[in-house]
Amino acid sequence: MKELVHFDGEALGHARHTVLADLTLGLQDGQRVALLGPSGVGKSTLLATLRERLGQRAAWCPQEHGLVPPLSVYHNIYMGRLEHHSALANLVNLLRPRRDAWRDIQALCAELGLSGLLKRPVVQLSGGQRQRVAIARALYQVRDVFLGDELVASIDPYQARRLLTMIQRQHATCVIALHQRELALTHFDHVWGLRDGQLILDAPAHELTLADLDTLYPDAGSTDTRPEPA
Repeated sequence: MKELVHFDGEALGHARHTVLADLTLGLQDGQRVALLGPSGVGKSTLLATLRERLGQRAAWCPQEHGLVPPLSVYHNIYMGRLEHHSALANLVNLLRPRRDAWRDIQALCAELGLSGLLKRPVVQLSGGQRQRVAIARALYQVRDVFLGDELVASIDPYQARRLLTMIQRQHATCVIALHQRELALTHFDHVWGLRDGQLILDAPAHELTLADLDTLYPDAGSTDTRPEPA
């Protein structure tokens, strides 16, 4: 299996602040990784570094969505392919949507439960709808690797499972940060677990239990292995 990104005892962080120390791991082509750990442990830092090293090979869905609220659902999703067209073509698209782009985005929205919302400004959407628009924009990029940061946090469990299946159908390789531990075991083949600035878990999902994942969370009860609410 080809290795796409490798870290060999590296320190990741911002400026002089180290977030993750002595990081050693590799992302393999075709690997579907659930990235787990408490808030603030460094999941976003690791995803940002993966995004930087993968460059144009990676589609990106950030935790804060990164949408433009006054623009429509259509235009926010279209931004996933801005670099495919000239500045003039993109400007014209603001006033008169491209027929081919409208058709493709309409089909994508139908799969994501956003039918009938293409013309609606994102500012008028619910949190879960905005999250799905952000996912649609990342899917619209059609890249080799999918990177996502807490992308199902505002979505009900049924939709979360459906969206993960949809993402993985299009992307053989993905790294997605989650808090829902049960999804990590049912929808991924590998788990990376962070705690206290260290990678403490790097194992196939089929070898792990919810109890194993609970060790990543210092406040997890010893007998409560239920997934956190979506």
